Amino acid sequence: MSRLRSVPPEFSTGVRAAGPLLLGIAPFALVAGVAAANAGLSVVQALGMSVFVFAGASQLAALDLLSRDAPLAVVVVTAAVINLRMLMYSASIAPHFRNVAGRARALLAYFLTDMSYALTVARFSPDAPEQRWYYLGLSITVWLVWQAGTLAGVLLGAGVPASWGLEFAVPLVFLALLMPEMKDRSSVAAAVAAGVVAVAGAGLPLNLGLLLGALCGVVVGTVAEASVGVGAE
Repeated sequence: MSRLRSVPPEFSTGVRAAGPLLLGIAPFALVAGVAAANAGLSVVQALGMSVFVFAGASQLAALDLLSRDAPLAVVVVTAAVINLRMLMYSASIAPHFRNVAGRARALLAYFLTDMSYALTVARFSPDAPEQRWYYLGLSITVWLVWQAGTLAGVLLGAGVPASWGLEFAVPLVFLALLMPEMKDRSSVAAAVAAGVVAVAGAGLPLNLGLLLGALCGVVVGTVAEASVGVGAE
């Protein structure tokens, strides 16, 4: 009981804040686990990838490429390109953790996701106390549910007949993730450019179409956003 009482209140607040997110994270993790099983990964391999990568969209893209026997280099580069946004998240949130020791910051960086970034940054203000415990409570809760959902998906996927066609779950999840993000001209331009290039390059060797589509989407989105900023000035 004394240990429970020693948990910082901000940590508990972060855990509670993760609650509404879990309704979307749990099925997403389940699909990632099913995709891992369909790609031929064992339970240990799937969980190892989930723990090491811990990035939903890039994890699904990597699993899709693995299921199509893409070279490992293409898989790694594609996942890295999809996760480029984490560089911007890190640069934005880093000043708020400047008083945290280097090794502890590395741990915080590991748990960085779209959700943990958005909710934590929303709580920051010049007068607000440091939010590392809130961030950890939120992020660790998301991490635990993601790993549990992935494990459930692997176990489920391994026993599901191929006739069920669960391979369609991955593109459907990507569509579900994409649509809410298309809120402005730059995001629409990035999505359209990436989709057109990926489809046009579907026949390229080494499954390079997806990688080229991701790169094109990043470039077009960045250029479009920059042009909007210049126009606003």
